[in-house]
Amino acid sequence: MSVSAETFGYVADLVRTHSAIQLVPGKEYLVESRLLPLAREKGLTGPAAVDSYVRDVRRSPDRGELTRVVEALTTNETSWFRDTSPFTALRQHVAPAARAQNPGTLRIWSAACSTGQEPYSIAMTLLENGERRFSVLATDLSTAVLAQARAGQYSQLEMNRGLPAAMLVRYFERAGAGWGVKDELRRTITFAQHNLLQPPPAGGPFDVVFLRNVLIYFDAATKRDILSRTRRAMRPGAHLVLGAAESMVGIDDAWERVPTAQGSVYRVPGGIS
Repeated sequence: MSVSAETFGYVADLVRTHSAIQLVPGKEYLVESRLLPLAREKGLTGPAAVDSYVRDVRRSPDRGELTRVVEALTTNETSWFRDTSPFTALRQHVAPAARAQNPGTLRIWSAACSTGQEPYSIAMTLLENGERRFSVLATDLSTAVLAQARAGQYSQLEMNRGLPAAMLVRYFERAGAGWGVKDELRRTITFAQHNLLQPPPAGGPFDVVFLRNVLIYFDAATKRDILSRTRRAMRPGAHLVLGAAESMVGIDDAWERVPTAQGSVYRVPGGIS
């Protein structure tokens, strides 16, 4: 089973237009795996199910189905405290540096937050660090994943992906067969829909921005634009946390690289060094 070249080309163009994410040849398997559940919802089966589904979407006047296709292809895997080191850096360096510059409420932006594990992990890290005056704005392009993030309801399988047992007990409570976020954690976070191709969301200037595992999907020009807009939404001296495979090299030299114990983060010039 494999999608046709026509189907892949149409979906790749659609996703690029609405999100700037590049689906290069070789990603046909991703298009097929992400769209097959949508095709089955429509009663389409067999080797050409995805091709038939996309053909119907192209003919349909229902623009909502186009949104579902884009969201299916732009939703990424996530887990609690993913990659560990960014949260160590937040606890040991970034949060103390932000607090030294801002005695008021720290403002954190978790961009492309998916189903919410990252912003909840950020909030838990800060609460465990004794921080109480902070707010986290969590955004994503997909309204579907934001609905789950906002609800704060997770299955046992989702909870098993990286969440320490002590934090499970402290910040979550049983909700049917799964778990729900307790109010202490929930009230620290606001969720909102946002496209990184647009100006940054309201809520800044931000002291810390997590923009992890997102830039790898964009071309160099789009990365540069996103980083420039993000920087303008941050305080002088604020910190940016990227994914482990992401770098400013050859993209944007307007940031200061700050080595940490397990990697590095980036800093907006200015503020208190």
